Amino acid sequence: MNSPDQARDDGPFIRRTLIVIGLIALTALLWMLRDVLLMVFGAVVIAALFRSLAGQFQKLGLPQGIALALAVLTVIGIVVAGGFLFGAQLVSQAETLRDAVPKAWTSLQERLAGLGVSLPKPGASGGGGVFGDLTANLGKFAMSLGNGLADTLLIVVGGIFIAASPSFYGTGLLKLVPPASRALAGEAMEDSGRALRLWLKAQLLAMLIIGVLTGLGLWLLGVPSAFALGLLAGLLEFIPFAGPIIAAAPAILIALAIDPQMALWTLLLYVAIQHIEGYALQPMIQSWAVELPGAVLLFSLLAFGGLFGPLGIVFAAPLTVVAYVLIKRLYVREALDTATPIPGEESEAG
Repeated sequence: MNSPDQARDDGPFIRRTLIVIGLIALTALLWMLRDVLLMVFGAVVIAALFRSLAGQFQKLGLPQGIALALAVLTVIGIVVAGGFLFGAQLVSQAETLRDAVPKAWTSLQERLAGLGVSLPKPGASGGGGVFGDLTANLGKFAMSLGNGLADTLLIVVGGIFIAASPSFYGTGLLKLVPPASRALAGEAMEDSGRALRLWLKAQLLAMLIIGVLTGLGLWLLGVPSAFALGLLAGLLEFIPFAGPIIAAAPAILIALAIDPQMALWTLLLYVAIQHIEGYALQPMIQSWAVELPGAVLLFSLLAFGGLFGPLGIVFAAPLTVVAYVLIKRLYVREALDTATPIPGEESEAG
């Protein structure tokens, strides 16, 4: 039998072992639930959007609850009104776009075949080709789309709940932090939340401008489905780097099926819009929002995409904003005792 002295000596070792096992189990659990955690973060982003809009209504003297209700109703109203006014046109152009892309791919194949270059044929036997694979997996695609819409609805509803009682959820989260560090953690959460709201304002403005410029430019060039392509460009502007490239591909492909010169002008249009965004729009917006280093954003996109898949790519930018602010606040400023500016801190102080 072990003596009491030996049991006392083994006590700290057993506690440390149990703590390590618990941490490993917690890490494994969090990894298994990473998709759910990312959806929770998406709800936080939606909540930040609603809170930011509600803040504008509160400036009119409205109570917080009424301001938030008006913010939610405003967003829903914009979506419903947009669907009512442009829904039929968007559906028609989306169907045209769906039919035009395979035809444009075939036209590109024929043009390249004349140059001795071959591309996969749609519906080819064996692999099924690019569009053959899409048709063969139509049921799987529809199921994924349905799951995506359900996840989006959950994120929006969760965002409304968080926006309605942010202090309740924030206080609950702070209770997981040791008491001695709660004040600092609370300040860091406020800093990251403020930076996220500023980034959202800037991003929504950029999405609107890019969507309008793209749709108008394609319409002037005579590219079919200009409205749908402009909407696609505006939505994909939310995804840095990859979004504009994905948005440009179908437009250039459709223009190429009509005329190579139109395709060239379409390519130049997208390049010009990206230059306007990079050299005029983004510097103006980042002067009052959050300026993220390009390399940090690029590698964050790759990292979050590798960790979380497509949903990680969608939320890569806001995740980077929050991580960027937390690192500056908790590590650079507190741990290293080095002065560093926090996005939005100047406006808050003013």
